[in-house]
Amino acid sequence: MKLRIRGDSLRLRLTRSEVSALMAGSLVIERMQLGPGTVFEYRLATDSTANEPRAELEEGVLVVRLPVKTASDWANSETVGIEARQANGADEGLLILVEKDFPCLTPRPHEDDSDAFARPDAGDPPKCAVE
Repeated sequence: MKLRIRGDSLRLRLTRSEVSALMAGSLVIERMQLGPGTVFEYRLATDSTANEPRAELEEGVLVVRLPVKTASDWANSETVGIEARQANGADEGLLILVEKDFPCLTPRPHEDDSDAFARPDAGDPPKCAVE
């Protein structure tokens, strides 16, 4: 799972196996070792009680939760992503994007795209489900 943070936007990109794990009820977890004893962790989970996508900081861990139906509809369709806004006290709120990951247009030797989703047909614009 890849994470991109820019201002008040949060984007997670998942491989095919990560989407499958999420649909099987597993947490998708990534950890980054920042230094000795210092780890940054972020997670994606489905939540049967959630009404909309939500991001929270829980004990220093960034956790994004998706409603089960929203996640299932997205995972079992050609829809590329889920988009939601979460109130955060700023004008536009926090933009949350959860997307299927595609291979990079320019191959990068340090990135393995073998588990990425096939790119959509160039003639069809990507679809994003808006919550």
